[in-house]
Amino acid sequence: MTERVRIHGEQVRDRGTIDLDKEDVRLADGTRLTEAKAERLAEEMLGHTGRGRPSLSRSGTRSPQLRLSVPHELRSRLLQRAEHEHRSVSNLVREALEHYLAS
Repeated sequence: MTERVRIHGEQVRDRGTIDLDKEDVRLADGTRLTEAKAERLAEEMLGHTGRGRPSLSRSGTRSPQLRLSVPHELRSRLLQRAEHEHRSVSNLVREALEHYLAS
């Protein structure tokens, strides 16, 4: 059974794995994609992505995280405000906490 997946906003049928050394798959520049080339590209991309966002505390450390519960209405208002200001919810909440604790 094939599954439908989205790639670049277009729904396509996933037909499972393929052997790139047997199938003729081309990259955007027209070069052939082989298993070895796919492996190198994957390693290169993973090397560029790092592990998450940069630390807010200091380089080489993980930023502490908070988890909290809020009423649905407050969450809804927070999401709307973040979208309106084109900011992340985390950024908005950090700024609000800084402002509150500074007063």
